[in-house]
Amino acid sequence: MTSGAFSGTSASLPGEFAILAGGCFWCTEAVFAPLRGVLAVEPGYIGGELSDTANYEAVCSGQTGHAEAVRVRFDPVLLTYRDLLEVFFATHDPTQLNRQGNDVGSQYRSAIFWLDEAQRTTAQALLDGLQQSDAYGAPIVTEVVAAGEFFPAEAYHHDYYRRNPQQGYCAFVIAPKLGKLRAKFANLLKNDA
Repeated sequence: MTSGAFSGTSASLPGEFAILAGGCFWCTEAVFAPLRGVLAVEPGYIGGELSDTANYEAVCSGQTGHAEAVRVRFDPVLLTYRDLLEVFFATHDPTQLNRQGNDVGSQYRSAIFWLDEAQRTTAQALLDGLQQSDAYGAPIVTEVVAAGEFFPAEAYHHDYYRRNPQQGYCAFVIAPKLGKLRAKFANLLKNDA
């Protein structure tokens, strides 16, 4: 299974889009790719100031303001935006500020980059509900911010988990996330996932 590369501008592609940052984009790409209704997942960078700093080496410095994120193209008839957000919140720790596990820095922050008012409203309502229910036993630090320009990551980051499942990070960090995804969201998975 491939997450599928984007070709052309997002405006010319069918489906709707979501941009989410929940730590390393290898993880988030691997989590969203097997969901039914997901047409493509693209790792990249968002939230920084300068386009010429939207590259892996610069972003890893933590000085560019970008977050590692994924742009998900999905069919809203098969998978809602809220479904995506529920998976997002269940597959990373939204209470960790500027980190996920051993990945530390503002580039690993938890953020929802909304593309329209409906996404902003849905994201904020879900976030508020999780905060009020004390779902995580700690304050949620996930940002809900307007999306700026999304910069696709270098080609070697695309489909990273699928191409490198035995690599240490993939085996010890991503594989358990996928196990959690299968256990909690089996009803949202593609038949071949």
